[in-house]
Amino acid sequence: MENTAPLTSWTLLVLTCLTGLEAAGPPGDGGGWSLKSDLRLQDEGLCNIDVLDGSSLSHQQFLERYAFVRPVILRGLTDNTRFRSSCSRSRLLQEYGGKNVRLSTANTHSYRKVDVPLQEYVDVWLRPQSADVLGSDILYFFGDNNVTEWQLLLQQYASPPYVLPRTSGALSFGIAGPGSGVPFHWHGPGFSEVIYGRKRWFLYPPDQEPHFHPNRTTLSWVTETYPQLPEAEAPQECTISPGEVLYFPDRWWHATLNLETSVFISTFLG
Repeated sequence: MENTAPLTSWTLLVLTCLTGLEAAGPPGDGGGWSLKSDLRLQDEGLCNIDVLDGSSLSHQQFLERYAFVRPVILRGLTDNTRFRSSCSRSRLLQEYGGKNVRLSTANTHSYRKVDVPLQEYVDVWLRPQSADVLGSDILYFFGDNNVTEWQLLLQQYASPPYVLPRTSGALSFGIAGPGSGVPFHWHGPGFSEVIYGRKRWFLYPPDQEPHFHPNRTTLSWVTETYPQLPEAEAPQECTISPGEVLYFPDRWWHATLNLETSVFISTFLG
C-alpha cells in the first residue's frame, strides 16, 4: 500500500485495450476529485530530492545512482493518459461505485480493515482530516486491492520501465482526502505515482529512524514535530504532482501527506 506493502500482490498485468473511455484532461485538471469543499493544504514544502526527466536517465544510470542508494523523482517516464481518464471521479464511480474497497487505518501498522462500497467511501469517508485525530480512528483506501474486481482498471496502467534484478512488480491503487496519509514505516523498494492531486513525501535512510508516534498521523507530525527538527534530523522530502513518479529504495523510512484529494498508484518491487 502506499505505502505499507500490500497484503495481496499479483504479477503486473499486460496492457490491453478497452473501449468507450472518455477523453482525459491534462494532468492538472483534477479529474473531478478537487472539490470546493476540500480543505487544501497549500504548503508543498521544500524539495531536496533529485527531480529528473525520465528520458535523461538510462536504466543503468538508475541502477548505479539511485536504485540502492537514494530516492529520486522522475517525470515523463510513461504515458498514462488512458489510465488517468479511467480514474476520473465520474468514470470510477460509474464502473466501480458498487464494488467494495478495503479501507485501512492511517497508522503505521494499519491492522484494522473495513470493507465498504466505493460509492459509500467517496460519499462518507473521503473528507479532509484534522491533526488531532488518531491514525487508528481514520480509515481510507490506499492499496489493499481486490485483484479480480480491479483488474480491468489496473491493467491499463503503464508502470515505470526501470526494474531491479530478481524483482517483479505489484500494483497498489488508492484514493485519499486532504490531510490524510500514512505515518513513517518501511518495506521493500517501489515507485509511487500521483494520478490526480498532490502528495507530500518525507523520507529517511534505513539507519536514521525518525522520531514519530505510530498512532499519530502524518499531518500531526508535520504540524507538531517537523517544525522543531534540528537540521541534522531533517528528512529528504518533496511534493509530487500528476505525471511525477517517486522511487524509494529498500527499507527507507517514509511518510506521506495528501495535500488535496488524491488518486495514486504504487508499483512495489518484491
